[in-house]
Amino acid sequence: QVQLVESGGGLVQAGGSLRLSCAASGRAFTTNAMAWFRQASGKEREFVAGIGWTSGNTFYADSVKGRFTISRDNAKNTVYLQMNSLKPEDTAVYYCAANGRRYGPLSFVANEYDYWGQGTQVTVSS
Repeated sequence: QVQLVESGGGLVQAGGSLRLSCAASGRAFTTNAMAWFRQASGKEREFVAGIGWTSGNTFYADSVKGRFTISRDNAKNTVYLQMNSLKPEDTAVYYCAANGRRYGPLSFVANEYDYWGQGTQVTVSS
């Protein structure tokens, strides 16, 4: 059974940092694109950052570019999201997602991802 488990969320003041982790089990995602999405209360789920099966291929939403960094450790089957200079508008539930196709393209579209974690809450106070 494939599972994606996020961790690292919490409450932080504006300007602070958090590092989210997404540990995958049940299959290897070393050759799969993975991404982070978020959903704020009352809003639709939105793309945050993605990483292709080669770590050099990354893509960010304009709202987080320069503040967030996505990375992966294939030896640990884990993807990370380093979040710096956090703002109150970053408050949301953050979800990890994995594309089920090997060597599949990196996408910012949620429907392109086959596996999802349960989400981790990030709250940024002003």
